[in-house]
Amino acid sequence: MVELMAILLFISICAALMAGYPVAFTLGGVSLLFAGIGMLTGTFDGGYLNALPNRLFGIMNNQTMLAVPLFVFMGVMLEKSRVAEDLLESMSRLFGTLRGGLAISVCVVGALLAASTGIVGATVVTMGLLALPTMLRRGYDPAIATGTLAATGTLGQIIPPSIVLVLLGDVMSSAYQQAQLKMGIFSPKTVSVGDLFVGALLPGLLLVGLYILYIIGVAIFQPKKLPALPQEELGPIEWGKLINALVPPLLLIGAVLGSILAGYATPTEAAALGALGAMALALYKGKLNFGQLREVAYGTTEISAMVFLILIGASLFSLVFRGFGGEVMIEDIFAQLPGGVLGAFFLVMVVVFLLGFILDFIEITFVVVPIVGPVLLAMGLDPVWLGVMIALNLQTSFLTPPFGFALFYLRGVTPSSVPTSTIYKGVLPFILIQLFLLVIAYIFPGLITWLPELVYGK
Repeated sequence: MVELMAILLFISICAALMAGYPVAFTLGGVSLLFAGIGMLTGTFDGGYLNALPNRLFGIMNNQTMLAVPLFVFMGVMLEKSRVAEDLLESMSRLFGTLRGGLAISVCVVGALLAASTGIVGATVVTMGLLALPTMLRRGYDPAIATGTLAATGTLGQIIPPSIVLVLLGDVMSSAYQQAQLKMGIFSPKTVSVGDLFVGALLPGLLLVGLYILYIIGVAIFQPKKLPALPQEELGPIEWGKLINALVPPLLLIGAVLGSILAGYATPTEAAALGALGAMALALYKGKLNFGQLREVAYGTTEISAMVFLILIGASLFSLVFRGFGGEVMIEDIFAQLPGGVLGAFFLVMVVVFLLGFILDFIEITFVVVPIVGPVLLAMGLDPVWLGVMIALNLQTSFLTPPFGFALFYLRGVTPSSVPTSTIYKGVLPFILIQLFLLVIAYIFPGLITWLPELVYGK
């Protein structure tokens, strides 16, 4: 009966979220409802709820989570300062005379935006509004154009500094400590957001490289789909404008990631540096006034409040789920799966992939990972490798038809002349590239773990 309540709790929350109810209030409200039912039926110990105030106090005092509003501020500020527009125009002139040059420009700019903003929806919409009309007007195949935009827009999931990795890093840190305590290790090792940033760097860059290789392959074997443009139509390459558009964002990204890699700053401190640098960049470009600053502040407050409210709701859910014996039930299920730790890992990856259709990464990070993370880590998986694999998996899920979030974002800015089926067709090669990278990272875990071991000696 107790374990049945845990299952019903999880199913009820998923059903309520699919029905469109607000995430934070659904997590907290449904959990409290089940806790009340459990106390009336004698299946839940109300003493578990006594831990909630301490959890909330811990959330508010969590220095790692302070990086969230700072990175969000950095991303929104860069979005308002039209960095993407300047970059795309300059890159298009540089690569436009090559077959597939515009698509390659989109990949490069998308990667830079991902490393600058870390916000998937904003990147997809911004790139879609800026690049898609130009690509279609100049004869690009609509499927390849929309597929490239959707795929590069999701790079913000995996290329640091990523909001996904900040949230995952905090959750994985807690899960890793729980796993070690269960294993009888009372001086546990730690895993940080910085570890995940460094671990995701090589897979993220490799992914960009694979995207560009695919575009080059299409340009060679199906040249009509990616026409080259005459230099006269593009206009002359203005090297001063190109340097002015490219160097400041690169310096900002280098300062943020470089300070973390060199050990000079924690991710939270680097986020503060990024927020200040984004303001300086907007001022340098003359794109910052009081009205825009107010919009950035409102946008940052809105997104940050949503994240922390979901985290509070998720904390209540995890307490109630644990009170119903859900964690023990998950451990028993994993222990009985064929293939041991590998079987458990593949099951979690499939579940996370499917949940990515109906839940945002924030819900999955705060609801699912705290449940399965400690169990998987207690079975011997590396926390950095597991965190980056989950991030890559979520990125793939966000691209997959018919429910991928990136597809919804792109559909909203795509002209009606381009059918939804064309967008689905366009993302399929990129989904295969994502799956290929997941397989490579599974076979060669050093792709993820080598750089953190080199930098941090872990």
